[in-house]
Amino acid sequence: MKARFYSVAIGVALTLNSSLVAADTYTIDPAHSRIGFSARHLGISNVKGRFKEFTGTLVLEGDELKEATATIHVQSIDTGVPQRDTHLRTPDFFDATNYPTITFKTKKVQKEGDHLLLIGDFTMRGITKEISLPLTLSKPIKDSSGTTRVGLEVSAKLNRKDYGISHTEFLETGVPDVANEIELEINAEATKDTRP
Repeated sequence: MKARFYSVAIGVALTLNSSLVAADTYTIDPAHSRIGFSARHLGISNVKGRFKEFTGTLVLEGDELKEATATIHVQSIDTGVPQRDTHLRTPDFFDATNYPTITFKTKKVQKEGDHLLLIGDFTMRGITKEISLPLTLSKPIKDSSGTTRVGLEVSAKLNRKDYGISHTEFLETGVPDVANEIELEINAEATKDTRP
């Protein structure tokens, strides 16, 4: 009788413990999110742009991030100048026809002081490289409608040549028309998935 009681008690304890640390999936809310970039032009100014279409998920255990994935649709690139956007979609740059998406998938998450470091595979123009993205993640909160949300911010630098985007024209001074180093900026909100 005692053995049965203890086995039941242990089973209940394990169930309660697993429910306390159950993983929750959050989906990026595009209405409150932005994936942007900045490129140095002629060495004198920064040209900024964004991708208007993207999807992504986060997996949290409590308020701890465990996984993150993202897919960006290259055709949605927008710098505010249609002629330039068309050129960026060509093989000179992103080659959107042959490589329609940019993706990121986490391998692991590390703590770095007050920030998190997402280490994962970043794929652009068919080339995959492991990168580290410093991320600031808010703790989950509930909005006025009762939806649980988290906010995240990423700021990182990438070298476009690492991904085969090498088109460059040079000024007489030797300065490139577009710098190789690109700044990536992500400001996003994600909502907790309530589906069973």
